[in-house]
Amino acid sequence: MDSMIATNNAPGEPLTTKSKVLETAASMTQDFTPVKQICAHLNAFHAYADEPGRCVEANHYCSHLNEDVRQCILYDSPTQPARLIGIEYMITPRLYHTLDHEERKLWHSHVFEVKSGMLIMPQPQLVPSRAWEAAETKEMEDVVELYGKVYHLWQVDKGDKLPLGEPKLMTSFTAADQFDFERMVGDRDARFGSDWKRKKELREGIKEPSIHPDADHAWRK
Repeated sequence: MDSMIATNNAPGEPLTTKSKVLETAASMTQDFTPVKQICAHLNAFHAYADEPGRCVEANHYCSHLNEDVRQCILYDSPTQPARLIGIEYMITPRLYHTLDHEERKLWHSHVFEVKSGMLIMPQPQLVPSRAWEAAETKEMEDVVELYGKVYHLWQVDKGDKLPLGEPKLMTSFTAADQFDFERMVGDRDARFGSDWKRKKELREGIKEPSIHPDADHAWRK
């Protein structure tokens, strides 16, 4: 595999003209209703549950299954080429509390992600900052309550050329000292034109929910 040509960060030949034509025809004729339900792009960092010292930046493209369940496709980049690296489900406390003890340990909270300014909705270029900040803060008021269960399928931080091995359970950070927060979030902000300090200030009024003791299990070991 090492000798194989790489295209879009994975081993394999570039698309042929035939594949491009078929791809274009499919995009014009097929129904992509489930994908079209995606309504939010979120960006944050996930840590490996069995190795919290490792983390990966993830772009979440999320849709609502209903008022209590969200489902997100995770990519390593918001632009092409983008590798699909995982999935995340988010549920309300009402559903989380119905889970058994062992299942609850697989889920993480979003309180620190929201309140620290780490979790963002990247701002579209043509939307005024004030309007976007208001919309983003409203979204964060909902997300701060949710519990997430996330698996990564492709360990891009290791340089894997394909999604190798078993899916890896991931978790969220719950404190700034758990990773190099200012460097990593600062680097991300520079790319997105964001500012975690500004977002932290805007979110001061968001009420912090109590976190179930079974959540964020990776940090309780």
